[in-house]
Amino acid sequence: MKSRRCLIPADGFYEWQKRGKTKQPYCFEVEEGYLFAFAGIWDRWRNPTGDVIETCSILTTKANTLTSSIHDRMPVILKSDDFDLWLDPGMTDVSVISEFLKPYDPRLMRCYPVSNSVNRVANDDEQCSAPIEPAQVQDRLF
Repeated sequence: MKSRRCLIPADGFYEWQKRGKTKQPYCFEVEEGYLFAFAGIWDRWRNPTGDVIETCSILTTKANTLTSSIHDRMPVILKSDDFDLWLDPGMTDVSVISEFLKPYDPRLMRCYPVSNSVNRVANDDEQCSAPIEPAQVQDRLF
């Protein structure tokens, strides 16, 4: 985190809530679905065959009040005003950078249930993030 920070652009993310024996996916958006950025870190390394591999990871933090009913953590979402400092290679003070690793303001987010089509990697279209009415789960017969 000291020197290899990056931005990972997104327009939403998914988390799953266990409901009986199934899991219901939810889409989370920022500012009505606008593009935003996750706080990320990256690395470059060589695999055993000598190929250069570049990888990145999205940093997570504890859930805010919106995401906590679905999951106990969430990705770190950066405010656009913080992009430059996050990316500044001269900023090596981890205590300053760590201040960005907080839950995003839930008042600037929304979430809604989506279909299970998001569970399949082959599905990569607008239907994955289309709102649905979740099926009612019956936990017990009586």
